[in-house]
Amino acid sequence: MAASGTRNQNPSPEMSKSQSKSKSKSSYKVSNWSKYDAGLKQRGSLTFWLSEEVIEQWLNQDKTGRQGASKTYSNVAIELMATLGTLFSLAGRQTEGFVESIFGLMKVDLPVPDHSTLSRRLSKLNIEIPVKPTRLSHTPGSRLYRG
Repeated sequence: MAASGTRNQNPSPEMSKSQSKSKSKSSYKVSNWSKYDAGLKQRGSLTFWLSEEVIEQWLNQDKTGRQGASKTYSNVAIELMATLGTLFSLAGRQTEGFVESIFGLMKVDLPVPDHSTLSRRLSKLNIEIPVKPTRLSHTPGSRLYRG
């Protein structure tokens, strides 16, 4: 018993620092739970919009003049989908479904490139998306899209 009493009277420097931090930390008592709950839900809210310019440029208006079908979707559409896929770590089919659901919520009546069109077009485009390096990430820009 004497040993434990001695230990409590003379704490180590590490213990005194942690104890002082916990004592200086102010406590907050929630008084309006409905407002607090609404604030927590708002943190998970996602707002998404497309400019009129992007909507107008979604479908390719330029005809190649060569045999075969011209590209249906503009580079803007492909770049947007690649950016969203990278931002939310989505595979090709997931990106396709994500953009379809966004268009549905926005009541935008535009077709969405399927995952194979997206993959094929991405191989011909040079898109640079800034990537914040993390400890586990590859070199920035090494793989922009997982399709």
